[in-house]
Amino acid sequence: MSLKDNLESILKSIPNDVTLVAVSKTKPIRMIQELYNAGHRVFGENKVQEMCAKFEELPKDISWHMIGHLQRNKIKYMAHFVDLIHGVDSIKTLKEINKQAKKHNRIIRCLLQVKIASEDSKFGLSFNETKSILANSDLKALANIKICGLMGMASFTTDETQIAREFKSLNVFFNDVKSENTNNIILETLSMGMSGDYTIAIDNGSTLVRVGSAIFGKRNIFTI
Repeated sequence: MSLKDNLESILKSIPNDVTLVAVSKTKPIRMIQELYNAGHRVFGENKVQEMCAKFEELPKDISWHMIGHLQRNKIKYMAHFVDLIHGVDSIKTLKEINKQAKKHNRIIRCLLQVKIASEDSKFGLSFNETKSILANSDLKALANIKICGLMGMASFTTDETQIAREFKSLNVFFNDVKSENTNNIILETLSMGMSGDYTIAIDNGSTLVRVGSAIFGKRNIFTI
């Protein structure tokens, strides 16, 4: 099957109101361009340097999502174009995103990463830490960011019952806090689900899924 066929197959399997992020990390420019030519516009990367290189080479109407764990000192390199940052897990990071976005007169959308998986290796905030950030009075001054939702990754396991339970827990929490909207907090996106579990995530309320290998195939080394 071609990349276009893979894309169309995934799109047929998700509702129209769910956003598909094609995870293009490590994939070459030509493959992203092929999907772009097929009509797709939303791509996700986990390394700032790689995303910046691809931004320079590819059409400028692509919506670039930063989906990897974010180092604050790298934000300045992508602040002029990144559309959505998925893995925000501290007020310090939000302040730095705001600082860099202000330099470019932009508002950068962000998702707070919530830890729902059982593995210690997963980054993310607890439910209480997430509530603390949403209630933090410092947010009012951050006019160049918008917290538009939450993101979570399930445990790496074949136990679909556990995966569903973890996704459901985040969905329940999301519905509990999403009414707490202010000028720069409008919780409307729930990002859950990747190639192996996106259908379970959608069944449990996900509005945005990140699919890489099911579209592009196995990872390879990025070259322009």
